[in-house]
Amino acid sequence: MTKNIFLSSVIKKVEKAGKKLKISQEKIELFKQPKRFLNFQIIFTRDNGKKEIVQGFRCQHNNILGPFKGGIRFHPNVSEEEVKALALLMTLKCSLVNLPYGGAKGGVIVDPKKLSKRELEELSREYVREIYQFIGEDIDIPAPDVNTNPQIMAWMVDEYSKLVGKFSPGAFTGKPEELRGLKGRVEATGYGGVVILEKLKEKYGLIPEKTTIAIQGFGNVGFHFAKFAYEKGYKIVALSEVDGGIYLKEGLEPEKVLQCKMQKGTIAGCYCKGSVCDWKGGRDISNKQLLELNVDVLVPAAVENVITKENASKIKAKYIIAMANGPITQEAQEILEKKGKVIVPDILANAGGVIASYFEWRQAKEGRLWAREETYKELENILTSAFDKVFNYAKKKRISLDESAFQLAIQRIFEASKYLIN
Repeated sequence: MTKNIFLSSVIKKVEKAGKKLKISQEKIELFKQPKRFLNFQIIFTRDNGKKEIVQGFRCQHNNILGPFKGGIRFHPNVSEEEVKALALLMTLKCSLVNLPYGGAKGGVIVDPKKLSKRELEELSREYVREIYQFIGEDIDIPAPDVNTNPQIMAWMVDEYSKLVGKFSPGAFTGKPEELRGLKGRVEATGYGGVVILEKLKEKYGLIPEKTTIAIQGFGNVGFHFAKFAYEKGYKIVALSEVDGGIYLKEGLEPEKVLQCKMQKGTIAGCYCKGSVCDWKGGRDISNKQLLELNVDVLVPAAVENVITKENASKIKAKYIIAMANGPITQEAQEILEKKGKVIVPDILANAGGVIASYFEWRQAKEGRLWAREETYKELENILTSAFDKVFNYAKKKRISLDESAFQLAIQRIFEASKYLIN
């Protein structure tokens, strides 16, 4: 049901933007549908010799602006609706930040934590065997997503290269640096989120040391957002993972929290500030409690549909930076906007990852390696420009940042499509 809510929320935003832009209902209906959806079975061998079948997906939503682009997630709750919603969001995201890409997404219904390294490798390679005829550096460029990483991308690019008969580093992004991956790609989404945070500081006069932040999700995105925000002087008072979180009024030190978590196996009790990880006054909290904390900035960086019409009225944060894909339902969005909340939408806030993927793709095509500082600088330039465009358009039209981002993204796609579609 939640996956259907996710897709429904994205579609409602598209329809709303299309109506405001006076795009015909017929054209919006066509745009909502993916160009291609691959639904297939993957058979792989477990370590005990038994064969196992899992379901795989690849959704290629739209390629008006360039090759399809989007990650692959391995998760037991992956669904057709979720993959379609994520592919549509990727189309909009790439359009908004002016990348020469369309949108795609892939997934496998599997819990990778229950697989051995050998099983995971076989699954990854079999996934590529199912889709390789539909991907390539100028067709569709996959990348890591939830529960996939540079190692999995290395297996995938190796398998793809074998199948097409030549080494093809541009066919996947998010690869290890040693295999022509991009320096800065791993932390790019979180870094980009803090670029957005700094723009909020500029526009709304935030004072970092007085600005409290709660971050739901302490995976790659949440951790790197916390790390870069902390380095810029912001006060990280709450962090959480799937089983719950921690709160410390004095402020947490993200890297120390991560070290504590790695040692204990859980974030619970890791009230780390300075060299001390058991600060008195620290307390364990639920993910629900984290969302409703009295903080200045709330960063949902975990999964979709965490802010709904049921809890939207309890959100106290003035600013929300949507680092997860679709963390706010359309109904909740309307409630929050009526309360005067400033919400930076996911298609802008978490675009750092696909921007860095674009750099990695260019790196492969140009045959040169980017320095980490170059990645950071160019990523900041693109996101800063995109934020300013969204902010100024919102001000001009007297609409929210969310509406502004969706309208600008859809506007660019339909402007381009005029030259390609009658």
